[in-house]
Amino acid sequence: MSDERRWPAKVLTVSDGVAAGTREDRSGAALAERLAAAGFEVVERRVTGDGAEPVAAALRELTDGFAGLVVTTGGTGFGPRDLTPEGTRAVIEREAPGLAEAMRMANPLGRLSRAVAGTVGRALVLNTPGSSAGAVETLEAVLDVVPHALELLSGGRPH
Repeated sequence: MSDERRWPAKVLTVSDGVAAGTREDRSGAALAERLAAAGFEVVERRVTGDGAEPVAAALRELTDGFAGLVVTTGGTGFGPRDLTPEGTRAVIEREAPGLAEAMRMANPLGRLSRAVAGTVGRALVLNTPGSSAGAVETLEAVLDVVPHALELLSGGRPH
């Protein structure tokens, strides 16, 4: 991570079970831990149920006026309620397909991911899978370039 700036990050867990209190939020906790270890300041963790509209509503709130990284976990697969990419696309202004492609390449199961990445104002949004290992693994695939992306979004000119 850039030694010049500690970027803020938010984590959104997308899961009907976690939202209902019947499942533990392991992947959200794992992402928050990995982001903190990489030097990000995790300023918020939130949970929402599955579905395009709940995801879009949560992302609108999380990105409103925010300059930093928003990582979602869950809802990126083929299940009938896995609509995180649809909710994300409803909010992002510009897609970042290179990030999503790099994240898919982190693991053979990534070929089954429908995750997207993109920007909303000065925020970068990344979708990751719902498993703890998969979420961290896909985040790590792009973590080295995220500070540069955030610097560019903020109008800065990195070295």
